[in-house]
This record gives sequence, C-alpha cells and structure tokens, in this order.
Amino acid sequence: MKKVLLINGSPRQNGNTHLALEEVAKTLQRQGVETEIAWIGVKPVRGCIACGNCDGHCAFDDDICNAMIDKLNAADGLVVGTPTYYGTPNGSVLNLIHRMLYAGAQTDGKPAAAIAVCRRGGATAAFQSLQMPFQMVNMPLVTSQYWNIVYGRTEGDVALDAEGLQTMRTLGNNMAWMLKSLDRNSLPDREPWNPTHFIR
Repeated sequence: MKKVLLINGSPRQNGNTHLALEEVAKTLQRQGVETEIAWIGVKPVRGCIACGNCDGHCAFDDDICNAMIDKLNAADGLVVGTPTYYGTPNGSVLNLIHRMLYAGAQTDGKPAAAIAVCRRGGATAAFQSLQMPFQMVNMPLVTSQYWNIVYGRTEGDVALDAEGLQTMRTLGNNMAWMLKSLDRNSLPDREPWNPTHFIR
C-alpha cells in the first residue's frame, strides 16, 4: 500500500492547516492510500547552517528534523501545509524542509505538494516558497484545480471555504492517481550534478 506523509507546519495542532490536510488525507484514504499527518509542534526548529556534516540525517539531533526525515523516507509522497505569515510560510516549517532536503532525505521520484492557508492575502507567495524546494530534488509536483490554497482566520473557518476544500480533494485524488501511475523503480538516469558558479 502506498503511503503519504502530510506535515502540519502550523503551531496550532488542530487549526485550519490541519483541516486542509485532513481533507486531503481523507481523499487519499478513499483511494486506498495510507496517510499520516505529522505536526511540527511548538518547540524551536533550527535553521540549516550548511555545515555539510549530513549523512542522510541532519548533524543536529535536538529537534524534530531527523524523525521527520525517517517518516519521509518511509513514505511514497509528501504534502506540506503552512499558515501564511506576512506572505511567507511559517519559518519553522521552512527550516524543517530545508534541513530535511539538504541532509539527504529520500525524495527522488516522490510526488510532493504544498498547501497554504491564509486569512486574506499572501497565500500565493507562501505556496510558491514552500513548493520551490521540491523542484530541486526531483519530486514531481502534484497539482489541483487551483493553487493549493484555503482561506480562514479563526480555527475552523476553512470548513466554510467550499472551493478551497474541493481544491484539497482534487489534490488528494491527483496525488493518489500519480502514486498509482508512477514507477519509482524505473526512474530516469541522472547525470552527475554539474554546479556552475557565476563568479570565478
């Protein structure tokens, strides 16, 4: 059975970000896909310092990063949800994603999606910021009928965003379809990375 890890990047465990992820998870489950919603919690998540001491896990083991890497390595797909703060994702979840990917979490060929939740504006910028790292580690992006955005201010408001919830269900169905269609055992050959710097 395929499995999708959904990361709740909000400090509010059962807020609007959770409701959006839950809508995706329920849709995936109806399609026969196992799900896990993992909450980042309220403790600090340190930023990446590019120390280069990773070995598939972050050299720092004093927060949730390595546990989340293990969860992602065991999953076939990823959905990350965030509230929108000043037009950007929650800093803690962005720190987490940066460190997971830099440390070498297993991502190649795993479908991924970002979800942004906001009161009014800034969600498209937050959505784009959270989604961009996936494109750099060979994770196919899962689309929907609109950008993966839902609206709500106070806890539970997202339940009133009919189009937003439909967008989440379409995302879930598209993720399930992609998981069933992709064969990660026959990934394309990868050329060795050729980093080109503009200052010589």
